Amino acid sequence: MAAPPQSCCQASKEGCVCAAQARCSCGKEQALHCNCTKAETENDMSGPRCSCRSRPAGQCTCERAMSENQLISGDACPCGKRGADSCTCEKAVDSGNLPGEIDFTYKA
Repeated sequence: MAAPPQSCCQASKEGCVCAAQARCSCGKEQALHCNCTKAETENDMSGPRCSCRSRPAGQCTCERAMSENQLISGDACPCGKRGADSCTCEKAVDSGNLPGEIDFTYKA
């Protein structure tokens, strides 16, 4: 099994518990597998995300929803949706390539 993402709640060594619990806003399907009328927006991965990256920031539906959905107090990440030390959007400092990683999608 692959290691859970660094941002995962780390509650289990079996994988990201939060991502397994996350549901789409209608509650019928797992997050990112929505098939209702909101599917287009529910399955979109762009923008700031909750810590397991399954739901938009501020719209967490897993057991961490109480802490994940709180308003930011103190320093915020560049998008302003999460704390500075837990940014999950495209503006995150760590969102680029890892050292030694090659981006094969680069267009000349």
